Amino acid sequence: MNKNTQTDGNHPSSNSGLFKKYRLYLFMSFAFVLAGCAFNALQSNNMAVPQYKADAFWMQPMPNNWIFGQVSSVAVDHRDHVWVLHRPNSLHPDEKGRLQNPPQNRCCVAAPAVVEYDANGKVVRAWGGPGAGYDWPKQEHGIHVDKQGNIWITGNESVDQQALKFDGQGGFLMQIGKPGKSEGSNSRTQLGQPASIESDAVAQEIYVGDGYGNKRVIVFDSNTGAYKRHWGAYGAVPDDAKQPNYVPRGTPSKQFGNPHCVKRSRDQLIYVCDRPNNRIQVFQSNGQFMKEFFIDEDTLSGSLADIAMSNDPQQKYLFVADGSNSEIYILNREDGKKVGSFGRQGRQMGEFRNLHNIAIDSKGNIYTAEAGFGRRVQRFVLQQ
Repeated sequence: MNKNTQTDGNHPSSNSGLFKKYRLYLFMSFAFVLAGCAFNALQSNNMAVPQYKADAFWMQPMPNNWIFGQVSSVAVDHRDHVWVLHRPNSLHPDEKGRLQNPPQNRCCVAAPAVVEYDANGKVVRAWGGPGAGYDWPKQEHGIHVDKQGNIWITGNESVDQQALKFDGQGGFLMQIGKPGKSEGSNSRTQLGQPASIESDAVAQEIYVGDGYGNKRVIVFDSNTGAYKRHWGAYGAVPDDAKQPNYVPRGTPSKQFGNPHCVKRSRDQLIYVCDRPNNRIQVFQSNGQFMKEFFIDEDTLSGSLADIAMSNDPQQKYLFVADGSNSEIYILNREDGKKVGSFGRQGRQMGEFRNLHNIAIDSKGNIYTAEAGFGRRVQRFVLQQ
């Protein structure tokens, strides 16, 4: 007897085909979800490289016939007030004709060393210079504003071995070190022509890039001035022995040439500009070395003047002021790769002459200080 073979939807061979199609549908759906997530993550990680435009009209005229000498440093506080440190003793003879006897012309009077501007570029107050109870530096160099609004000042003349702390009105609060002779890079009390200061409000510490004379970063209690710790290049004990001159793409120096800037990121890393050696070294806050980036390695006059960090939550970018080449580089903070730049050598708006220092406000605008023959502050507005 012939047997007729019939199949229906419940037969195993039919069910297997449908199951394969269902698995393929699930796989494709999952793949699309993953692709969408990856695309969104890529978008968030590839924040557009910032673009800047010079603002010719931000700074309003100073009162009292004041004029800047060499502008050595600039800082921004939590109100977006801009603090400028300049060198009153650096005026040219034809810039102080009014002070001669008899007056030679109507120009000018050196502004006090510290000038505070509001966010609109108007002078709020000015102070600074020698006074009772402290030793003002012979040559002004660095200014820093901490989270409490205190102002820190350093100097880099050969006798400047101190750092000063003032309140925002210029009231003297504390001095670390004293002018005179350096005690070397392993002293716990004396500095050596310190270049810059950074602060940590939570730990109540200051970091000093020390400096033109010494070869280290040194940390003090920001309230008492008590010594905490210090380190040299690669986190090692600093050595004041004379080092060979920088050689492009040669063996990196085991010592700092001049830790010209020290900056702290939100993720607690310490960035140090080793100016003569064209490099940024990165440390944990305890001095443990993490990594280094080299900047414009063929420059023999020291490319690294200062650093600022972008204001996005991750601080994705570093802004590096190259004083020798008169340019601001934009680097990925993670790996030090250059992704943009602006500025060039010159005297026109948006150009630089002796670019020396850089700061950033809460809106991402950048402020630059020009020493030497530049003698000005510029503002560069972030273009949205």
